[in-house]
Amino acid sequence: MFTPEDLFQIEKHGLTPDGVESQLENFRRGFPFLKVVRAASPGDGVRVLSEAEAEAAAGRYDRESARLGVVKFVPASGAATRMFKELFEFVNEDKRGKGIDTLLDNIEKFAFWPELKAVLPEGADDKATVNAIVRDGLGYGSKPKGLVTFHAYPEGARKAAEEHLVEGAAYAASNGVVRIHFTVSPEHMEGFKELLAARVPFYEQRFGVRYDISYSVQKPSTDTIAVNPDNTPFRQDDGSLLFRPAGHGALIENLNDIEADVVFIKNIDNVTTDARRGDTVLYKKVLAGLLLELQEQAFEYLRALEVGGAELAPIAEFVEKRLCVKLPADYDSALLRAVLDRPIRVCGMVRNEGEPGGGPFWVGNPDGTQSLQIAESSQISPDDMPLMKQATHFNPVDLVCGVRDSKGRKFDLRRYTDPSTGFISSKSSGGRPLRAQELPGLWNGAMARWNTVFVDVPITTFSPVKVVQDLLRPQHQ
Repeated sequence: MFTPEDLFQIEKHGLTPDGVESQLENFRRGFPFLKVVRAASPGDGVRVLSEAEAEAAAGRYDRESARLGVVKFVPASGAATRMFKELFEFVNEDKRGKGIDTLLDNIEKFAFWPELKAVLPEGADDKATVNAIVRDGLGYGSKPKGLVTFHAYPEGARKAAEEHLVEGAAYAASNGVVRIHFTVSPEHMEGFKELLAARVPFYEQRFGVRYDISYSVQKPSTDTIAVNPDNTPFRQDDGSLLFRPAGHGALIENLNDIEADVVFIKNIDNVTTDARRGDTVLYKKVLAGLLLELQEQAFEYLRALEVGGAELAPIAEFVEKRLCVKLPADYDSALLRAVLDRPIRVCGMVRNEGEPGGGPFWVGNPDGTQSLQIAESSQISPDDMPLMKQATHFNPVDLVCGVRDSKGRKFDLRRYTDPSTGFISSKSSGGRPLRAQELPGLWNGAMARWNTVFVDVPITTFSPVKVVQDLLRPQHQ
């Protein structure tokens, strides 16, 4: 099937012919749905903390953070296309919906207004104003969210990436150093570096910290082949194969390269203003403190099992009640060891208020256990959809990850993915239809075999910007 030119292209991409063949098989066979058992809820997979428990967990993290290698990991690769979709429809197709009216009626309330005003042509009408936001002028339609101005302050406006610097200083500092890692697209790398090089000295002086900023791009070796509607390889006009980025699940490779003990993960657009950041900072520390507590106990039990002769009942109780893994009746020490010896993530979950996104679920596993996973609607079969509607919480992407084992070695995170998850979507290239394949999401299938604990966190910790008008919400004013 593959020509010598194809094989050269596959190798240059960092892929193998067998790997590409297995991607083609996924197109032909499709991905199985997740074996969802029920939605996790308070008391059944979602832990609700008392005020005293939250304070104790945050206190533990504060006491121990100096001995830890801490990194704040921010996926920031995507362009802000969806954020400005309605604006493009108005400029390109004259489609004027309520969102455009809201935007223009409140234009001076946006933090980017001073920048916009400076580039607006004299006597600009509505269309020229919107065009200046997405194209000529600010050019936001081709920029990533991290480089969009989100918030106004007396000392000047801040872009989304800057808010992560401010946030990082509040909870991700270890011995005065704040390590932040951004995953960015190659075409936006210079923009990020330029912005942060200019702004880092200001925030270092303001917060009395030193920033260690690093970047990575999605690896070409995680790309997937595109196919025609009949599942044969899609060929470009020059006859070459077409490979596409495989979604944010591919970032497990980037996360795997991070040298750290504790990794905080949060999306680039989920930031709020200084005045409203209190709950965010507190609950980041809470999640990290709980992680440290769970790790300590898991490591202690692992060592006991390795020595032999350990009583299994208390270990099984910890696994079921604290690590949220339901064991089969015939569990043994080998299964307990296998469950305990995994990366751990503690995930904040917010009450479901109708926002789009995945949710917390109990799922069945091949080893007879049931465990917690974050599942998207695309992973759930139509028959199980009523379970999605029963979810009391949803996923705001608020994770704290423990990536070392009981001997202090880094886990190879690629061993804890579920390669049978993913989804197929319809796209086009050069006006021709194609089918594309995405890897399981970073916090979905890419972390499916981690130990996962869900914790109820306040809705105030979640303030995403999905469309530009979200910047008018109180969390961003």
